[in-house]
Amino acid sequence: MSRNFVAIDFETANYGNDSACSVGVVRVRDGQIAQQEMRMIRPPSNWFIFTHIHGIAWKDVAQAQTFGEVWPELAPLFEGADFIAAHNAGFDRRILLACCDRYQLEPPTQPFLCSMQLARSVWNLHPTKLSDVCQHLNIELNHHEALSDALACARILIAGESGFAEGPPLMPPPKALTRKLSAKVAKKTKPEQLPLLKNSLQ
Repeated sequence: MSRNFVAIDFETANYGNDSACSVGVVRVRDGQIAQQEMRMIRPPSNWFIFTHIHGIAWKDVAQAQTFGEVWPELAPLFEGADFIAAHNAGFDRRILLACCDRYQLEPPTQPFLCSMQLARSVWNLHPTKLSDVCQHLNIELNHHEALSDALACARILIAGESGFAEGPPLMPPPKALTRKLSAKVAKKTKPEQLPLLKNSLQ
């Protein structure tokens, strides 16, 4: 399995996929945690219903940057990464792509890997909530704090890297957004690059 990847975790204000209110990003290079960043995010709406989970309320982010302002600071961490990891990756993948779509930003094109699925495959764990996996591996966790969750995800992958000798199963971007994103990116792409772009989004 590649030892160069990015682990990401979002916390959201409400049920909206574009309602990210914090994000943690961890860059792993050569199997070592090389960089870590956390940002509070002002979502499009002041409707918060998940404060009881992550402790973040509108007053905490009312003066924070929007995702559109935060992303240019974080995007360089994804350069050169082979994939993006998250625990319950389907969730974080949706949030990332919806937030990029809202602010008309080009999202990273790397596939996603789910550390929850990895834990089931490598250690045969059930249940595989992040807290369960961290307890099994003795990984420190402040659950639902975005950077702590992203760090835990990165450490799970590092611990389980030998479990996939030929590479782990990767998740491509959702098809529903692929067509929209392809059109946006294609406008900025040279004709000779279009075959490569199509393959990267499948």
